[in-house]
Amino acid sequence: MEYNPRFEEAYHLLHEGILALAKAERAGIRVDLDYIEEQMGYLNIEITQLEESIIRTNFYKHWKHSMKGTINMHSNTQLATFLYKVRKLKVEKETTSGLGSTDDETLRQLATNYDIPELELILKVRKLKRVRDTYLLAFEREQVNGYIHPFFNLHLVTTYRSSSDHPNFQNIPKRDEESMQLCRRALYPRPGHQLLEIDYSGLEVRIAACYHKDPTMLEYIRNPKSDMHGDMAKQIFLLNDFNKETHGVLRQAAKNGFVFPEFYGDYYKNCAINMACNWGRLSRGAWNKGEGIQIGNTSLSNLLIHKGIKSLNSFEEHVKRIEKDFWGRRFPKYAKWKEEWWANYKEKGYIELHTGFICSGVMRKNDCINYPVQGAAFHCLLWSFIQLDKYLTGERLDTRLIGQIHDSILLDVHPKELDYVTEMAHKITCFELPEVWKWIIVPLDVDAELAPIDASWAEKEKYKFK
Repeated sequence: MEYNPRFEEAYHLLHEGILALAKAERAGIRVDLDYIEEQMGYLNIEITQLEESIIRTNFYKHWKHSMKGTINMHSNTQLATFLYKVRKLKVEKETTSGLGSTDDETLRQLATNYDIPELELILKVRKLKRVRDTYLLAFEREQVNGYIHPFFNLHLVTTYRSSSDHPNFQNIPKRDEESMQLCRRALYPRPGHQLLEIDYSGLEVRIAACYHKDPTMLEYIRNPKSDMHGDMAKQIFLLNDFNKETHGVLRQAAKNGFVFPEFYGDYYKNCAINMACNWGRLSRGAWNKGEGIQIGNTSLSNLLIHKGIKSLNSFEEHVKRIEKDFWGRRFPKYAKWKEEWWANYKEKGYIELHTGFICSGVMRKNDCINYPVQGAAFHCLLWSFIQLDKYLTGERLDTRLIGQIHDSILLDVHPKELDYVTEMAHKITCFELPEVWKWIIVPLDVDAELAPIDASWAEKEKYKFK
């Protein structure tokens, strides 16, 4: 491996990032201990009621009988044994130990395909226990004088992204609205201050484009009038036209259920199942009329039935054709780059990020393709975090950086400093960064959300840069 002068640049980025994140750690985030205590009581009652509901079902009685009377409903091994060996359900996904998977996505799929509502109850219990044990209890346990001080790691994640612990602040659920709000309701700024979150918009997609330079992707990113996710929603759900007001939820389904998974190495079958389970409603593989998300005056299930897609199998075949078109017609250069990148790794044994970092060791194909994108995207955020810290320190402002969550930065802002801070943050993230790293050939964009004075993180609203 030849010496690359960017290695030194990468080292300095890491060093400065550690120092900036250490200051955020020291600043801390205020915790509402009264709310946590109150919410713990509610969660304990709800979890107990859900567990009692499960115990009364024939599903549970059959499960208990198959275990010869000894059962732990929270045991994944026992649940897998019952579902796949006793009830003989089809194994769609295996664990490393060879058992059928019982992760949340798989259980949701089984609940839908085989009409097993008890699995939905188990998922609900799991969700509430995670909120209680992984987050709220951890906030209470790790707080010092009413503040938590999460530790941010820059050396543990293979992709060069960060992680956090004591408590795990970065993995507060985002996709499940209820879980996210329950957790964020416990977190506050200092008295008289506001919480401001600045989030890079579609950062990994933009950084990926800087590697593969697919002209169609570049056009989508550079043209503010284009809408990749809207176009995909129109294709996936067979819409005659696309309207953001009417079809906004389908755009989200296409974005989170197909586009991003495809970019990150998933394939059509999982995408179809995910979209069907999360946005539609199935019973034993067929759509239930009038069920699923509402689109105007109809439902997703009715829309698909009307278009001739009456079952999960037919939907999977439909998504399979879209996947072929996605990589063959829409983004052929992106598809070619993935193969070339993989071949280059197999030849050299390592891959080099645009930011000068090196990923080496044994990697799967998806890892090899995703690591440079995820790593470089995080380094963009880290660079922005460092520069913003320098600005706040240099101007002797009362505003503090208090955290970093994947593609976003969290600040504890003094209201009188809000305009200065947001202006500088916008300048650093969207304009100064591409000037420093010339390999960034696409425009960058950030969104901001702001909570009222003395309000929790859960109460934030969209903020428009001035």
